[in-house]
Amino acid sequence: MIEVDRVTRETQINVKLNLYGTGRANINTGVGFYDHMLEAFTKHSHMDMEVTCNGDTHIDDHHTVEDVAIVIGEALKKAIYPVENIERFGNATVVMDEASVTCDIDLSNRAYLVFELPIEGKVGTFDVELVEEFFKAFTFNLPLTLHLVYNRGRNKHHIIEASFKALAVALRRAVSKNDNAGIPSTKGVL
Repeated sequence: MIEVDRVTRETQINVKLNLYGTGRANINTGVGFYDHMLEAFTKHSHMDMEVTCNGDTHIDDHHTVEDVAIVIGEALKKAIYPVENIERFGNATVVMDEASVTCDIDLSNRAYLVFELPIEGKVGTFDVELVEEFFKAFTFNLPLTLHLVYNRGRNKHHIIEASFKALAVALRRAVSKNDNAGIPSTKGVL
C-alpha cells in the first residue's frame, strides 16, 4: 500500500493506493461529481484507492481537483517506477451510451498530454474545464504519456465518465505483469 500526503494552505490530502487491488474505492474529496469519477477510475483500473481531501471548495473546486490529481499521480509514480516486467503501453476505448472516448498511454516516465475532449460548461455544479486540469496534473506528476481523444457523444457526463474509465482500463492494461518484458525499453531504462 502506497501512501502520499500533501498539505498546503488550500488543501489537505491523503491518498492510499494498492496498484494491484480489486477496485475498492473510498473517496471523499468534498466534490460529488469528482468523487464519482474517481470511484469509476478505481473500479475499472482494479486498484484499491482511498482519497480524503479537505479543500477550499468555498472558493471553487479547482484546488481540490488539481491537488488530488497531483497526489494520485505521485502515489502511482511510487507504485509503478522504475518500470520492469509490465506491458508499459495501454489502450482502451470506452463507450457510455452515445459517448465514446479513447485513451492511449505509455508509462514512459515522460510527461506529455494530448487532451481532445470538446466539453464546456457544467455537469451539475461541477465546472467541466476542471477535467482537463485533472488529466494535466495526473500526467505531469506520474509522469506518463497520455492521449485522450473524443470519438463521439453529446452528454457531458457520459463523455467525462467514459474518459476516466478509458484511462482506468488503459492503465490496468499497461501495468499488466509480463515476466518476459524486463525493462520494456530499448534504452534499458525508463
